[in-house]
Amino acid sequence: MQSDALFSLPDAEPEVRPEIRLEPRPGPARDHVDPAAPLAVRMRPATIDELVGQDHLLAPGAPLRRLVGGGPMTSVILWGPPGTGKTTIAHLVTRAGDRRFAAMSALNAGVKDVRAVIDEARRVRRTGGEATVLFIDEVHRFSKTQQDSLLGAVEDGTVTLVAATTENPYFSVISPLLSRCVLLTLRPLDDQAVRSLVHRALVDPRGLAGAVTLTDEAEDHLVQLAGGDVRKALTALEAAAAGAAALGVTEVDLATAEAALDKAALRYDRDGDQHYDVVSAFIKSMRGSDVDAALHYLARMILAGEDPRFIARRVVIFASEDVGLADPTALTAATAAAHAVEYVGLPEARLNLAQAVIHCATAPKSNAVILAIDEAMADVRAGLAGSVPRHLRDAHYAGSRGLGHGVGYVYPHDDPRGVVAQQYAPDDVVGREYYRPGGHGAERALGERLAALRTVVRAEPGRGGRRPHQARPADGGEER
Repeated sequence: MQSDALFSLPDAEPEVRPEIRLEPRPGPARDHVDPAAPLAVRMRPATIDELVGQDHLLAPGAPLRRLVGGGPMTSVILWGPPGTGKTTIAHLVTRAGDRRFAAMSALNAGVKDVRAVIDEARRVRRTGGEATVLFIDEVHRFSKTQQDSLLGAVEDGTVTLVAATTENPYFSVISPLLSRCVLLTLRPLDDQAVRSLVHRALVDPRGLAGAVTLTDEAEDHLVQLAGGDVRKALTALEAAAAGAAALGVTEVDLATAEAALDKAALRYDRDGDQHYDVVSAFIKSMRGSDVDAALHYLARMILAGEDPRFIARRVVIFASEDVGLADPTALTAATAAAHAVEYVGLPEARLNLAQAVIHCATAPKSNAVILAIDEAMADVRAGLAGSVPRHLRDAHYAGSRGLGHGVGYVYPHDDPRGVVAQQYAPDDVVGREYYRPGGHGAERALGERLAALRTVVRAEPGRGGRRPHQARPADGGEER
């Protein structure tokens, strides 16, 4: 089958002030592990050598090694998936040298809270006190204004910032703050790293201290479902161990492990990198005409709780950007699905979204629309925006005729062909061809018609025996 045949057309919450912890440098009492704390907290590495899975940051002389080793303080941004050690590193930095530790979460802290920590850090330094390490978790949730409030204190060393984020900082952190920090990228832990930490938690006195054992099948299950997130693995292990204790046994088998973690959490954060990755794959699958892959990503977004209006908007955009006039009905289908999302809602609207996705994925493709408008806008930005030809200017008001407005305009409907030779574009862009139809679907015939239209329109004006139209108001007072 030829490729062309594939595309034949068919109320307000009360304010809650954030918790800001100001702590001195850790000492022996601070190092004591609370046995009632969650397993993932109890097993947090106490030294840099216990950190697993980030060997690329721990080489001799590497920034993290220097920072944790008590060397010169440098503000850092820790970027990595959940459960890879960002918070642990922040605590290890604090343990190195004479440093105060202030911690806050961007989820509930504001500019006022940041400034309070900075003011206190300045006061302590002026009195000869310790340097302050400010740990901000989820820093990507800070607004631009909130991030701006950190700049001066980070630059002059009033605080050493250790900021953690699961988002790409090149998109979520303002450039001035990013330029003042060292960016450390934490990698997802592989299965072997997660497995080693599970083994450590089983026997370490801070962990389960040998109280339970894991069968190979149960261990494999926990490691697989963790998906590189050691916190998730240790939380599941702790729940499985509690389940085994409730049954009066000391061995965690597969059934107990499955009961502890009913199913794997879908790795899709509506505000994070997974969001953008899945959306990107969704669009590219439709563009590549892989309808099955497109439906897969659609299902992932729906089940992860993505806003269906967002999905509908992406399909509407796709219908013009990647299908265009190769199948003019694609935009109709996409906008109808968007309306259905508003009118019907989920779960039923999944049918409308799926129909629009199937339509767009299987439609003939053309990017001629986006290329056309982008080239036209590029010319305008480049200064190619000359005066509107006089015969096209508004001629309905008194005095316009004396300015030459409308004089010489030829009314296309007066010609039996419905099209006449006439200059429409400003002089600077006469002859420019922005829209170039492709060879798929309806654009094949459209390309032939467009060539004929351009031949007539761009012929020498006045040929064909047509006289210039005398501009006159039509019904409703508007010029024809």
